[in-house]
Amino acid sequence: MTPYTPPLRDVRFVLEELLEHGSLSLPGFEEIGPELADAVLEEAGRLAGEVWAPLNAVGDRQGCRRREDGGVTLPEGFAEAYRAYAEGGWNGIGVAAAHGGQGLPETVASAVQEMLHGANMALGLCPMLTAGAIEALARHGSEAQQARYLPPLVEGRWTGTMNLTEPQAGSDLSQVRTLAVPDDDAPGEYRLKGQKIYITWGEHEAAENILHLVLARTPDAPEGNRGISLFLVPKYLVEDDGSLGARNDVTCIGLEHKLGIHGSPTCSLSFGEGRVEERGEAEGAIGYLVGELGRGLNHMFTMMNEARHKVGIQGIGVAERACQQARGYALERVQGRRDGAPCAIAEHLDVRRMLLSMRARTDALRALALTCAAQMDRARHALDEAERQAAQARVEVLIPVVKAFSTDQAVEIASLGVQVHGGMGYIEETGAAQLLRDARIAPIYEGTNGIQALDLAGRKLARDGGAALSRLADEVEATAEALAASPELRPLGESLAGGVADLRTAMGLVLARGADPERGADAVQACATPFLSLAGHVLCAWQLGRSALRAEAALADGSGDADFYRAKLAAAEFGLRQWLPEGRARLAAIEAGMGGLAALKPEHL
Repeated sequence: MTPYTPPLRDVRFVLEELLEHGSLSLPGFEEIGPELADAVLEEAGRLAGEVWAPLNAVGDRQGCRRREDGGVTLPEGFAEAYRAYAEGGWNGIGVAAAHGGQGLPETVASAVQEMLHGANMALGLCPMLTAGAIEALARHGSEAQQARYLPPLVEGRWTGTMNLTEPQAGSDLSQVRTLAVPDDDAPGEYRLKGQKIYITWGEHEAAENILHLVLARTPDAPEGNRGISLFLVPKYLVEDDGSLGARNDVTCIGLEHKLGIHGSPTCSLSFGEGRVEERGEAEGAIGYLVGELGRGLNHMFTMMNEARHKVGIQGIGVAERACQQARGYALERVQGRRDGAPCAIAEHLDVRRMLLSMRARTDALRALALTCAAQMDRARHALDEAERQAAQARVEVLIPVVKAFSTDQAVEIASLGVQVHGGMGYIEETGAAQLLRDARIAPIYEGTNGIQALDLAGRKLARDGGAALSRLADEVEATAEALAASPELRPLGESLAGGVADLRTAMGLVLARGADPERGADAVQACATPFLSLAGHVLCAWQLGRSALRAEAALADGSGDADFYRAKLAAAEFGLRQWLPEGRARLAAIEAGMGGLAALKPEHL
């Protein structure tokens, strides 16, 4: 099994050479220079490579175990590895200093998270959900809630969860039935009763406390999404002085047995159904309203959008590890002959094709996700309001692409990694199969990738008539022109220009069909997934084009590691000329429209 090596050089290439550390020039980051950012990445890489990565296979083999008392036993070393992360201050690196964090840019925080997820995806899920809880409370919590709950969350002493799904309410959250009843004897408190499923890190003992953010309804709430509110339900109640009090009525009643991420406890939680008081009835789990009544789904989306970007980052981390695993095996495995002599399989061009495909995709996905993070920084910190709004519009277009396209590609990259290993890839001892199994959940949770596609094509595109995506397309075209101006890179520019032209054509088709008053929603739904795939291919090809321009310039002036830049040029050439055409083929599916989809009855499938 190839050890995980944090991809520090590739991360630096994006932050320093493609993004030029633009986030560090924004207000609030004046004291954070490139040297400090680089030191943070180095130390994060050490934690990821030396502490978290060796536990990845351990977590897969051992999994989590629910005890009779409702507690959960984690795999060996997981609690200690999480505490090392928290004690090192890593949980607060992307949190504003006003909330007790280190206030580093989202670009740096995202790069750190990629390395942690690449090292150990199952363990990385715990702080990922906590980051979302911090964001939700920072945006929507009261001053008292922020004062009481944010410091230990930011420090990592407590962790956070997101409780949406119920057995009858998966993606359709309008069906949520968990009830929150105001407590007349304790103003400001609610008693929650109900069950939630698929709660990531919903029970564990790696941290002192767990704060559950729960969607529920009050007794008089209207049906549908407008009746849903957001409540904070601690595992242990918190006293006025911040100390932990009694155990709340939140119980883990089951652990899911999953395809992958075995080291992450995915729990079914019961609220208010376990503790019976003297008067013979369940009191309910004590919770506190976050934000406004009836605005719970809106408030939770703050947490979900944070999580969706990080799920995309997570997919990239696993893809990077799959690249390393496949490359290491291909360089060592001797099979077949070239020029009459035995050779490693990396010498065979079909294996090289797979390895280069994996590398080009991973590089492109990383650059796009960090470009999105840079826009998040600009949306939060730019002085000019118009600049902040323009950046936020880009973020809202990019997040569904980063989440869906990155995770779909991560599954394909991990699958290619198994293929490179041949039969040994199907054997668990190499570790290649675990990466594929772990990656497979990412296109499903935090909103399935079909939902992300509908969000992009049916909501984000229609909301501004495609203006935000069109402005991105303008930049893609500018990169294509710059490539075409170089004799060596002209074919890459021509390919990129064709791709962005296809994207503009697809945008026009989707907008026109969505405007149909009778069948617009169905027409958009029928082509949403191929549209997101086309957008993802073009936007990632754009990043590869930018990488090619930078690599060409570095080679021309003789700066840096020539082999590194040659590899970047090779990845860009493969991505733009062999991978992008696969994405451009999605235009034909979009042009085909609903076709037989609408006419076919489900029972005939």
